[in-house]
Amino acid sequence: MTVTEQTGTAPRRDAFPPGFVWGTATAAYQIEGAAAEDGRGPSIWDAFCAIPGAVADGSSGEHACDHYHRWAEDLDLLVDLGVGAYRFSVAWPRVLPEGRGRVNRKGIDFYRRLVDGLRERGITPFLTLYHWDLPQALEELGGWRNRDTARWFADYTAVVDEALGEAVPYWITLNEPYCSSIVGYAEGRHAPGAREGHGALAAAHHLLLGHGLAVQRLRAAARPGRMIGVTLNMSPTVPGTDAPGDVAAARRMDLLVNRQFTEPLLGGRYAEDMEEVFGALTDFSFRREEDLDLISTPLDFLGVNYYYRIHAVEAPYREPDPARRTAFDIGVRTVEPPSARTSGLGWVVEPHGLYETLTGLRTRYPHLPPVYITENGYGDYGELEDTGRIAYIADHLAAVRDALAAGVDVRGYFCWSLIDNFEWARGYDARFGLVHVDYRTQTRTPKASYRWFRDYLRGAGAEG
Repeated sequence: MTVTEQTGTAPRRDAFPPGFVWGTATAAYQIEGAAAEDGRGPSIWDAFCAIPGAVADGSSGEHACDHYHRWAEDLDLLVDLGVGAYRFSVAWPRVLPEGRGRVNRKGIDFYRRLVDGLRERGITPFLTLYHWDLPQALEELGGWRNRDTARWFADYTAVVDEALGEAVPYWITLNEPYCSSIVGYAEGRHAPGAREGHGALAAAHHLLLGHGLAVQRLRAAARPGRMIGVTLNMSPTVPGTDAPGDVAAARRMDLLVNRQFTEPLLGGRYAEDMEEVFGALTDFSFRREEDLDLISTPLDFLGVNYYYRIHAVEAPYREPDPARRTAFDIGVRTVEPPSARTSGLGWVVEPHGLYETLTGLRTRYPHLPPVYITENGYGDYGELEDTGRIAYIADHLAAVRDALAAGVDVRGYFCWSLIDNFEWARGYDARFGLVHVDYRTQTRTPKASYRWFRDYLRGAGAEG
């Protein structure tokens, strides 16, 4: 088949099957604010943001977009946009301030109001249980390095299920375990800011174990029509040149970012080169015989977050002593391909990578469940006439259309993000929203991309 080149023109709406889900996505710490209000406990991101230099502009999610108080206004934006679904996350420390034990009823009540508000507006809730905001009390007990955290996550899942299970049909256990484990515990660029080898790989495993235990709890509740999945951030890794060293480096990066998670979840096995790449960092003692069966419990759907491909070349290790390396130190550096199209933030824009991701998953995992694109978006510095974002979305929709034509069962597309928000270590300067937020006044202003997407969903603005 012919794969569409980058054109900035979206495919016709009827290129997508009946029932295809259109939505936008957000995350609790990035938009809610009210970080010390109504009994919410501190998270690892509250602690991380307090470290000088950890966040580019010295900011935090303390106030963010004040969605905690302005949620109705934000849901009305969804209605005007014309999407049928909304992906949001529950803040673990808002529900269980200490991470376990005491339930904060005011926190539960907030999410009940939010879910009820979505249903009243005819919008389907897609609930993410964990989008990086681990309660700080659990980090002080070892965080995701600690196997008990997987069990505490399952207990938290049961609390949320009891409160919202009858009203929410789609449940996502984890968002991007790569970022939670490797970026947070090895690279140190995200909370909790650790730089470790064994600890980061243990965190990755325990996140997957927590996913498996959470699925077990949700399945036990036996709620009719419930769909359960997990969201992975996926980036096809390609060698910067044909040199054997670069080819090997790209495979190592593919393991770090992708296969470390897809193989246990979708293949029921650990990646075959885990010990070759990481053996000097860990003894893998965090694994137990029964873990794979839990982790590989069949999914109802897979969430895929896609932003860019990774171009990798061989590089010297940062730490000469293998025993002292972090799990991020694998002898690889990333490069920008010549004449690359880039986003406002300098990220390489390659929509074909989304097609590669989807068709690659289908080839590698014959029993791949249905897929939802749970995040896809374009970062810039706040332009209201954001033509770059429009072209990005249009070209990635064409990639989804091509993947559908190639036989991949893609069920929906969620644009990241509904509104500008706290963009983690980048702070508030980087903006991904369809809607501009003035953080001083909290005024929401739809951008050109919002109007374009609204028109597209109404059947206008597509090719043909």
